[in-house]
Amino acid sequence: MKYLLAMYLNPDVMASLSEAEMDTIMTGHQEFIRTIRESGEMISTQALGAVADSSVVRVRGGLPAVTDGPFLESKEFLAGYYLVECASKERAVELAAMIPDAAVEGLGIEVRQVVFFADAETEAAMA
Repeated sequence: MKYLLAMYLNPDVMASLSEAEMDTIMTGHQEFIRTIRESGEMISTQALGAVADSSVVRVRGGLPAVTDGPFLESKEFLAGYYLVECASKERAVELAAMIPDAAVEGLGIEVRQVVFFADAETEAAMA
């Protein structure tokens, strides 16, 4: 089964961390990537750009309406994710707990089962 381990960022929480704490998080991500590569559970990971550089596209009346910058009414924003393949949700939760952000007060990792998957190389029927 595939799971998305979504990492949400709260800029206020991140700003309160020391340089040493930030270094620990980055080192922890490197170690986590090594762990899930070695276990064969890693599919991919992506870190997203700054929310201030993002856009939201909505089609209204047949025309695209583009809004720039932060677009949610919350302090947390999707910062990146790991896509993993593992035997169970319990294992996915175990992996999520290894991501260093999970140990930072005010942050967390969302675990979601992937119910449809397609990539550039694989034909996948919509079920």
